[in-house]
Amino acid sequence: MTLGTDRHVGFSVLSQDDIVKIHEASLHLLTKSGMRVGGRRALDLFAKHGAKLDGDLVKVSEAMVASAIDAAPKSLKLYKRDGSEYLEISPGGNQVFYGTHSDQLELLDPFTGQARPFLRADNKLMCQLASYLENISFVLSVGMSNDVRPEVQTQVTLLDTLRNFDKVTNFSTNDVDSLHDCIKIASIVAGGLKNLQEKPFVFNYCEPIPPRTHPTESTEKLWISAENRIPVVYMPYSMMGGTSPMSMPASLAQGHAEFLMGLILTQLVSPGTPVIYGHMPSILDMKTTVGSYGAYEFHLLIAAGAELSNYLGLPFFGTAGCSDAKFLDEQAVAELTMEIMSTTLSKANLIHDVGVLDHCNSVSPEAVVLSNDLIEGLKVFARGVGEINEKTLALDLMEKIGPGGSYVTDPHTAKNFRKVFYSGLFSRKMKNPDKSEVREKILAVINKAVNEHQVPELDSSVLADLAKIEAKLMA
Repeated sequence: MTLGTDRHVGFSVLSQDDIVKIHEASLHLLTKSGMRVGGRRALDLFAKHGAKLDGDLVKVSEAMVASAIDAAPKSLKLYKRDGSEYLEISPGGNQVFYGTHSDQLELLDPFTGQARPFLRADNKLMCQLASYLENISFVLSVGMSNDVRPEVQTQVTLLDTLRNFDKVTNFSTNDVDSLHDCIKIASIVAGGLKNLQEKPFVFNYCEPIPPRTHPTESTEKLWISAENRIPVVYMPYSMMGGTSPMSMPASLAQGHAEFLMGLILTQLVSPGTPVIYGHMPSILDMKTTVGSYGAYEFHLLIAAGAELSNYLGLPFFGTAGCSDAKFLDEQAVAELTMEIMSTTLSKANLIHDVGVLDHCNSVSPEAVVLSNDLIEGLKVFARGVGEINEKTLALDLMEKIGPGGSYVTDPHTAKNFRKVFYSGLFSRKMKNPDKSEVREKILAVINKAVNEHQVPELDSSVLADLAKIEAKLMA
């Protein structure tokens, strides 16, 4: 299994009393105020289990909430494409795993330095890079290739991702019909739906629409994921002052309630369906009207969301390693570092959007490589100072060396100095060169991933079956 970032140092945003107050406020929204729910079969299912309906306004009981929390699995295993164990996630655990995108609206081309529309061929670049980098554990397959018909972008992108990526794939779909296709594609790679259910190497991503609305597409995607026992993340993305109140506690309570409504639906459809708690409460920037990905408030609230998820005993899905900047400049580097450090020390488990820039319009391979190095370095913080005992205090050694002595040539130094982190990108040369070498080192990593790293090929029979699906989609 992969080793994520071991956490023995952390911080808390919310007290236990804060968490209880937010949860109780969410219960009020669910039981007294209600949620808008789309989809006839979702409405009928809620009504069958005792929810109160007024048209599409649904009010659930506290018992329904508690039952759903009890039914959902409290840990999750995700596998590599070949079926080998890879990630094990438990709330409150000491590991966090990071992921990037296999596609996006735009690519910040590392070879030209220009932002351009993302093309289907770019998917292989992103997958090879993510497969090569040690600290990237999954990719998000979105379905946004500019040179593919919109009706089949989701399916074609997943096809290309599963051909070119061997770790975990998180996928989203443009519509309900394409979700069926995506489950079929993943099942072919797994050798059947049963194998996929037993050793999932994919998980689905879907969202409600804040404030407190669960349209038919959202409820249907949750339903289909649940009946097929595909792990699913439900991620409210709100903007304070726009789609949630201009209040951090209120935004947390609203998003918590929105997630819980999705959780209830999945457990009513199929109790025990693996569900991952998602929460992205950002700000509506009143200067520009964008939903910020680099706001300090955003990442503080993601850490708080991880604590709410931990309270429920569920795995958490969040965001870090992204920026509002258009290019990998000073702003981007500052935001990437702040976010990865915050998330590494929080209670988060799965973190996506690494290398996403320009308010989630583009993905930068260079930013992914830089983030991979930052994640590795920040493991030092997360591990803490280690166990304190007679051996690590080294009193005998200090007695031997004495005041004014030197530890440079002592065997203790030779034995332990490799525990220090040495960046693959940053330098501590005695005499620094007159210009930065970081960009050249990043490009060297990308070139090595593209030209030398080989992602294991799928079995020829699987590739043939995928080719048949592709031919139908592209016809």
